[in-house]
Amino acid sequence: MKRKSRKNWLVAAGVGALVAAATVWSNRRGSYDLEGKVILITGGSRGLGLLLARQAVAEGAKVAICARDAEELERAREELSAGGAEVMTLQRDMTNAEEVRTLVAEVQAKLGPIDVLVNNAGIITAGPIDNVDLRDYQESMDTHFWAPLHTMHAVLPSMRKRGEGRIINIASVGGKVAVPHLAAYSASKFALVGLSEAFRSELIQQGILVTTVCPGLMRTGSARHAIVKGQHKKEYAWFTIADSLPVLSMNAESATRQIWNACRRGEAEVILSLPAKLLAGFHGLFPGTTADVLGWVNRVLPEPDEYGYERRHGYESESDLTKSWVTIPNRRAERRNNELTSDR
Repeated sequence: MKRKSRKNWLVAAGVGALVAAATVWSNRRGSYDLEGKVILITGGSRGLGLLLARQAVAEGAKVAICARDAEELERAREELSAGGAEVMTLQRDMTNAEEVRTLVAEVQAKLGPIDVLVNNAGIITAGPIDNVDLRDYQESMDTHFWAPLHTMHAVLPSMRKRGEGRIINIASVGGKVAVPHLAAYSASKFALVGLSEAFRSELIQQGILVTTVCPGLMRTGSARHAIVKGQHKKEYAWFTIADSLPVLSMNAESATRQIWNACRRGEAEVILSLPAKLLAGFHGLFPGTTADVLGWVNRVLPEPDEYGYERRHGYESESDLTKSWVTIPNRRAERRNNELTSDR
């Protein structure tokens, strides 16, 4: 019995050492310097996009951020430029190819050729497939597939001419493993992962490095902007609680550092958070089993609702549970990352 206990201890220690080594390895800093670089971040007015902009500005980059909400953009601009940084904000619909083309032209005219493009703009629709309609799928594809394609096409001529450039596509572990009640989101992120990997393989010989980022849950405060369908309060409750739990979700500042480090190293892909890595790894080895297990997970999620086709945002679906101590980490992140709406 003592020998077996010692063996188990050694195995646990070995696994712990591997996890620690993997963490150190994933956090190593590359040689690509952001100072003086021109960086365009879509969806940069709040959440992860704003966090990425903060670090870029802190390292001396010239940053352009774009989003649809003018008030959010102005708050972000005031914060980012407070220390004298050169920051440009543009209100645009990134699903419109012509608006993207003119946006890139404006950034290059004012700040110079774009060195780094970060495709971060996103939309999340949570609900059972019986309450998700074609509009939800279309909007997800427009935002997660067509918008990044438009921006990559717009910046590539300049990058090709210079023989260098970096592109970061913020996908999701949901683009590796289809998650129940996130069908539209997962389908569009799968498309983005495929697009990003294809561009990587064809552009690397031209000196342009494309990095696909697949985060798991992150405490950015963005859950309140999710579109909720089905049993609205129940859907938002499970979603925002999962997004708040430290075991399941990741500190957004840590995710930001890892994303920029992956960019500096020019890595092809980075999966963020241990749960996301485990899920993606297990799915890679046992895709059928993973789908079956997620089928069991689906059994405990809220059932469809005959009135569940109505689209509501998370902040319109609050309950006592979503305002409880369980979601404190996310509510703090909302305030830090410009996620609060005019109702708060």
